[in-house]
Amino acid sequence: MENTNNLSENRLADAWAELGSYAGKSHLLEADANRLAFADPEFLLRRETRGIRFQLEMLKPELSQAQQGIEHTVVVFGSARFCAPDVAQAALLQAQQSDNPTVLAQAQLHVRNAERYEQARIFAQLVAKDNLNTPIDKRFFICTGGGPGIMEAANRGAHEVGAMTIGLNITLPHEQQPNPYITPSLNFKFHYFAARKMHFVMRAKALVAFPGGFGTLDELFEIITLVQTQKAKPVPIILFGSDYWKRLINFDVLVEEGTIHRSDLDLIHYSDDPQEAWDYIKNFYQL
Repeated sequence: MENTNNLSENRLADAWAELGSYAGKSHLLEADANRLAFADPEFLLRRETRGIRFQLEMLKPELSQAQQGIEHTVVVFGSARFCAPDVAQAALLQAQQSDNPTVLAQAQLHVRNAERYEQARIFAQLVAKDNLNTPIDKRFFICTGGGPGIMEAANRGAHEVGAMTIGLNITLPHEQQPNPYITPSLNFKFHYFAARKMHFVMRAKALVAFPGGFGTLDELFEIITLVQTQKAKPVPIILFGSDYWKRLINFDVLVEEGTIHRSDLDLIHYSDDPQEAWDYIKNFYQL
């Protein structure tokens, strides 16, 4: 019997060749009633086919990660605006030569926040080192949103010790470029935030949230809610940088006002040390 893959390839050859013939051309590939539906990009971009596009965004990263043996991830969130210590120091030196107090204050803030970048890098190194000799189906991989800042730091830490590392990027009005430390075959791009967040959760065995903005908060509370409502299995949820998080969110108010149960506070754990954060995850799973 002829191989099923070969059958599929033969049947798709004409459609693939037609799409390929438009490569490098500046004009759009116009809709064509006689073109196979899946080979008609303008048809696939219609509002009515949004469900199909969403399904494809779910399926492509799922199949790719499964084929590469990715079953368990440690998801690291945090600000895209924090930079590496050497970059922050260079910017500070330049700012000190200017007479602009606003520029100097901003540069000093970057230096302070660069400590978080370094802590995220070290945390990811610890996770990756401890998993390098683990069977791949039991290995924990670092997964981030794929962009700069804390995301870059975590991907970088895993990459520096030779581990594969995952990036789930998102198309934005101001394009967010993937950082250079993501394993190329695990560098995914999403249009839909919902599909991207589902992929964060599907393989997550822990979430480590470093200081961040609206995006970090959105992703953090998504996972807290899923665990609280038992839509997702309990996982360690670590708020790294206790001073930042306790100043930002007073969870005790939720208990005092009766909007959550006091036991819900057990869903989160504060940490200020990369090794302590990783030890907490290991203890949770008795690794």
